[in-house]
Amino acid sequence: MKLRFLNRELELDGRYLTTELRDANEFLTDRTALRKRMEEDGYLLIRGLHDREAVAAARHEILEKLHERGMLAPDHPIQEGFYNPGYQEPVSTSAMANRELIRSGAFQAVVAGTPVLEFFASFLGGPARSFDFHWLRTVGTGAESSIHYDAVFMNRGTRQLYSCWSPLGDLSLEMGPLVLCLGSHRFEEVKESYGRADVDRDLIAGHFSEDPVEIVDKFGGCWATTNFEMGDVVIFGMHTMHASLPNLSEKLRISVDSRYQLASDPIDERWVGTDPKGHYAWRKAEAEIEPLDVSRARWGV
Repeated sequence: MKLRFLNRELELDGRYLTTELRDANEFLTDRTALRKRMEEDGYLLIRGLHDREAVAAARHEILEKLHERGMLAPDHPIQEGFYNPGYQEPVSTSAMANRELIRSGAFQAVVAGTPVLEFFASFLGGPARSFDFHWLRTVGTGAESSIHYDAVFMNRGTRQLYSCWSPLGDLSLEMGPLVLCLGSHRFEEVKESYGRADVDRDLIAGHFSEDPVEIVDKFGGCWATTNFEMGDVVIFGMHTMHASLPNLSEKLRISVDSRYQLASDPIDERWVGTDPKGHYAWRKAEAEIEPLDVSRARWGV
């Protein structure tokens, strides 16, 4: 079986792409083992961390709002989440466009609920908090995301910052789930160059590559993904390279990227407050973004 990933067709469970993401549920009560697994793998897959009913309630509310926007196919029940191919906005609705949806009580019950905050308090060794902004993705047919580190978008606070990717619905491989590059948290040359960039300061493209094969051939590792269910999460650090597979289904892929850290640590000011300012320079109309090939030549990677 082959899967499309950006500009490539890759054999599933071949050299470049595997479904062998291992879960860490057996270590949920063992902080030392969890941190060791994170250091080894660069990620933690935890099945059922969120309460499934809470996720279902948030999904229900989001779909109702997306229906009001016209993003859902009119000839299907709303809660089935079929994408409207005639929708006039971008196929992949930006997180900024969804900022009103993240304020709802049902959504907050997931991203700021007891299960996830208790997990991070245990994992980090103290009271935890999330950014006030959460990256809610509503992804239609054909959309995908490019290869990147999160560090370049949110690096002005603590180094002990973690992303938590949560599917707000059951996701098959066809629906374009998260895909991680195993071992990329050890790509030292990339971490010390691209990984230290700041998109608002440096006005770079943001992503690192559009070619998953190039990453493996040049730096090592292997891409990995799996099927996900509501309640599952993948947690990873700022220097774990990732992207998403394309959504090849007729349904919306709804997911959220949230960030967590110790409440006592410095925090990136762009993502906190009642109305976070977000990226103030990157991708603005007047911004002159350095082309990706120029940036990589300058970094020597």
